[in-house]
Amino acid sequence: MDLFAQDEPAADTEGRPLADQLRPKSLDEVIGQEHLIGPEGALTRMIASGRLGSLILWGPPGTGKTTVARLLADRIGFDFDQISAVFSGVADLKKAFDRARQARRMGKRTLLFVDEIHRFNRAQQDGFLPVMEDGTVVLVGATTENPSFELNAALLSRAQVLRFKSLDEAALEKLLQRVEVLLSVRLPVDVDARQTLIGMADGDGRALLGLVEEILASARPDEILDAKGLVAIVQRRAPVYDKAQDGHYNLISALHKTVRGSDPDAALYYFARMIDAGEDPLFLARRMIRMASEDVGMADPQALVVTVAARDAYEMLGTPEGELALAQAVVYLATAPKSNAVYSAFGAATALVRKTGSPLPPMSILNAPTKLMKTEGYGEGYVYDHDTPEGFSGQDYFPEKIGRQRFYNPVERGFERDIGKRIDYFDKLRAKKQTRGAAAPDGDEDQ
Repeated sequence: MDLFAQDEPAADTEGRPLADQLRPKSLDEVIGQEHLIGPEGALTRMIASGRLGSLILWGPPGTGKTTVARLLADRIGFDFDQISAVFSGVADLKKAFDRARQARRMGKRTLLFVDEIHRFNRAQQDGFLPVMEDGTVVLVGATTENPSFELNAALLSRAQVLRFKSLDEAALEKLLQRVEVLLSVRLPVDVDARQTLIGMADGDGRALLGLVEEILASARPDEILDAKGLVAIVQRRAPVYDKAQDGHYNLISALHKTVRGSDPDAALYYFARMIDAGEDPLFLARRMIRMASEDVGMADPQALVVTVAARDAYEMLGTPEGELALAQAVVYLATAPKSNAVYSAFGAATALVRKTGSPLPPMSILNAPTKLMKTEGYGEGYVYDHDTPEGFSGQDYFPEKIGRQRFYNPVERGFERDIGKRIDYFDKLRAKKQTRGAAAPDGDEDQ
């Protein structure tokens, strides 16, 4: 059956943005945020309990905060009133409170949704307290900033914070499928381009729909875009990342390669360009954590510690103070000794796993929690390494079907020089023990 075949014509879509056309009509239709609105989600449990208090919805753009707030009001039967802290002042707040009081006199409760609530100053935030306490409104505030630092303690003490997560690849793919069903078309992209498109959205559903609109408007009839063609269209049509109109992924690629190339000055330049253009600092922090494992690895194990600490520092300090911690991590990564040995080893191990399936490990290293398993040979012959003089038994832990493999080959740089020496030592000791074991009579080795 063709997923896109429809007996009736597609809905009228003339002039309406995809984000509006695909707006969910109930909480059950919301994509992502299963930890909040799934069957066992925190918000689902609140609704079921019948005791819904004020909320702060904290998360990246395009993750459904406004949509969930609107649908929540529908679910609990409240009037929905929305204001934005970007465009509203004290007078607007007073009008919203008056509307809520009037609705209450008529027997209706009001859910007051405040977008970008962190933009209100401390005094304005205090203005919410009386109407929250007397039940005039149930406040639902949305913010992309850490509430711990952007909202005052009094407001936070009266509201529960719900964390919205960036949409993962599965959620973004589901959103693309909804677009295709809605429009009765397949997106004009190949498999690689589709993955590139999802990556470009960086967890933002609204951004993904904007990119789709650009593609549909730009693609020629019967044209199927590959990844390169997709990037060319998006960069030409939607230069949203910096004043020079360079693509977001061009800049993150430049940052990654200058770090890999041990050029701290160039790395800082590209980092500064992306920060200045409004890039999400936490996106950069995530990429740097990846660089620490992919390009530095065990040549300097502290690189991973430094990048994770920089991410945490930014979450604690916010903008602009936390950006300096990220800049410090950029310099650390760029000047660290480089090795992709762990990256390559993991790839090789994964490839072997997919090739050989799941052979049983040696019986000697399997636990035997039951008598039956002991009689079947589980755990038989295992040597406890700490009981040997060297703290090393030299046993072969690979499945017999596969035999011993070598994936990890440390480089002669940084800390991996020392790791290489350790591996050589254990290799020689293992060979020595296995040779002695093969030559010794049964039962004489390591007794």
